Amino acid sequence: MKFIYITIILLIATSSFSQNRKKVRLNLTNALVVAQLDNPEDRYSLEALFTQVLTDHGVKAQPSLNYIKQGQDSKNLASDSIRQILKQKGIDTYILVSIRGYDKRYKPSKRIVSLEEALSEASIYNLYRQDIISVSFEFKFYRNGEFIMNDIIRCANIGDRAKVLKRFGKKTSKRLRKRWLPRP
Repeated sequence: MKFIYITIILLIATSSFSQNRKKVRLNLTNALVVAQLDNPEDRYSLEALFTQVLTDHGVKAQPSLNYIKQGQDSKNLASDSIRQILKQKGIDTYILVSIRGYDKRYKPSKRIVSLEEALSEASIYNLYRQDIISVSFEFKFYRNGEFIMNDIIRCANIGDRAKVLKRFGKKTSKRLRKRWLPRP
């Protein structure tokens, strides 16, 4: 009798656990790309590359550097005036990209913060650092100012800055097709 109860409990727990782990489909059609890096050169490179990858997949995308001056606080992107400009251009989704760390398998953060707070955060890591073999990028998605989801992409077997960018482009392109774009 105990065996039957234990079996039923395990089946219920397993089915509810599998339902909680389903991947959310983002249905991305437009985006403002915000790279959260301290180094201006890295920020520009990452925003330009990611914007190009999104555009190649039919997503209406623009880099945040078109809307704020270099050195200006990214938190200004959450202001009402910039939101109105973006809304007129048909952009309602913000994608915040930051480096989560090196050489480990990171999981997406469970902490949910407002768009303003997320924009004020910065990454202390550079795009490339000597003697590292992998970089984990975290993506946070906000639509109409509300948090939707986050995701992690890990780029491994890197040897220089150019390889980091090349692998980032390939990995994000693949992830776009799998989880972020609407199904055809």
